[in-house]
Formats: sequence, C-alpha cells, structure tokens
Amino acid sequence: MADTPGATTMTAPASLRERTLRWVSAARPKTLPLAITPVMGALLLALADTGRLAPLTALATLLAAAGIQIGTNLHNDAADFERGTDTEHRLGPPRASAQGWFTSAQVKRAAHIAFLTSFVLGLLLVLRGGWPILLLGLAAIAAGYAYTSGPRPIAYGPYGELYVLCFFGIAAVAGSYYLQTLTLSAGAISLGIALGLPAAAVLLLNNYRDFDTDRAAGRRTLCHMLGRPAARRVYAGLVLAPIPLLLLGGLPGWTWPVLAALPAALWLIRQLAASEGRALNGLLARTAQYQALLVALYALGLVLGWIAHLLRG
Repeated sequence: MADTPGATTMTAPASLRERTLRWVSAARPKTLPLAITPVMGALLLALADTGRLAPLTALATLLAAAGIQIGTNLHNDAADFERGTDTEHRLGPPRASAQGWFTSAQVKRAAHIAFLTSFVLGLLLVLRGGWPILLLGLAAIAAGYAYTSGPRPIAYGPYGELYVLCFFGIAAVAGSYYLQTLTLSAGAISLGIALGLPAAAVLLLNNYRDFDTDRAAGRRTLCHMLGRPAARRVYAGLVLAPIPLLLLGGLPGWTWPVLAALPAALWLIRQLAASEGRALNGLLARTAQYQALLVALYALGLVLGWIAHLLRG
C-alpha cells in the first residue's frame, strides 16, 4: 500500500548500524515488559503450585509473547501512519513510518514476520497444551492485527483498555500457567487480572497524552469518552486495584510484600496529575515498570515463604 500524502519523506541512506537501531526502536523494546512480565508471573505461580517448571516450554512462551507484542507494535506503527494519525504534532517517541526510516509496507512486512514467528512457536506449544493453546494463540495474533486494522480498529475506540486487560493480562497469565500445569486455577485468573490492570493503565496513559491529536485523527478512545479528569481517576484505580487483588486473590505463598508497591502507585497517580505533554513519556515507562515491580514483590514473598519453611523444617 502506498504511503499517505503529506508524510515525512525518506531520508538519505543509513548505515547498517543505524538501520538496525531504527528497527529496534520501531519494535518499541520498552513495551516488551508488558508482554514478558505476565508470563514471568505465571511461571512463578506454576512453580509455587507444583514445585516444578518445564523450561523449554517457558522459553517458547516468553518468545511467542514477545513476538506478538513486537508484531502489534510494528503493525500499529504502519497502520497509524497510513491513517494519518502520526503527524508532526505527535508527542510520543518517533515512529519508523512517520519518520521515513522505512516505508509502511516494510514495517508491515516486519510485523508479519514477528506474528509468523509467534505462530510457529505457538505450534510447538500446541504439542504440549493442545487445542486450547491453539485457539488462544490464534486469537492473540488476530487481536494484534485488529488493534489498528479493519473497519473498526480496537485502538480507535473505547475498548482498547479492555483488550489489553484480556490479552496482556488474563490470557497471558492463564495461558502460560496452563502450559506449565495443564490446569487452570482461580489464582491464575486473579494474577492475570492484577497484572492486566497496570498494562491497561499504560494504554490509558498513552491515550491521555495523545488526547488532542487522537481526537483530530478521529479516534474516540476511553479517554475521550470520559474526559481527562475522569481518566485520571480511572488510571488511579488501575494502578491501585492490583494490590488488594494480589493480597486477597488466593495466591500461594506470602503476598504481604506486595504492599510495598503502594508508595509507587501513589507516586504514579501524583505524577499524572502534575504532568502533561511529552513529560508523560517517562510516566508511561514507569507505569510499565510498576507492573514488573508487582511481580518482583510477589516473587520476593514466595522466596521469603520458602526460606521460612526451610528454617521451620
């Protein structure tokens, strides 16, 4: 598909190193924790519940999740450019298509490769998990395309945060846990919701930052439906709610260390109230790191519980 008129023209030929760095930037590596952290949380939960892990399955799951995230990012890059959403007024980090680093067709081709890689890894995982994993993998890849494609892209409506909660929270944790244990548990669902909420907060914050440019491009996200003041309150709920969910969600081991995430959550909420424009880019990264902090604190609780058990034994 031809690039849209009025876009940035292609720059002079870049060196191999510069082109490599541009592809890495286009993949948005800072977003990868949003795909990897839920899988890590599921692996911790499976280890706590069963006392063992399937390491090759764990590695394939992590790589497949990363591939879906990268594919979604790349496809979003190209699709937003073609729809005219990414303009010179964009407040977020540079996008490959809009900057003229690569054509939108090249970026879409890279997205297809990322999705195909995840699909192949998913076929290997199907050998262990059966048809539920096949259906889940196909749904995740289809959702990745649908995020910015089709007549009604998910990213252009008010259901983006729900999409993130379902696929980057509940499905990621439940699917990864199932691949390890071949069962599901209430704890896996609780953990999936708890980790999906801060991931949804990242998207809400992204749309909050791009409120004006998104509206000019015809996007009607949850932020536009709520307005910025209400969106700030929803953000507060998304970062605070995981703490009681992890404490009271029936997870094995000690969960009280998760309380140490409360000051971080309150800091994020205060920063949103005091920040605007490009200053929100740093807050986006901190919100993604907050999700990883929750998993790290839960892991700490498991380790402390195991140590206490050994000392008692």
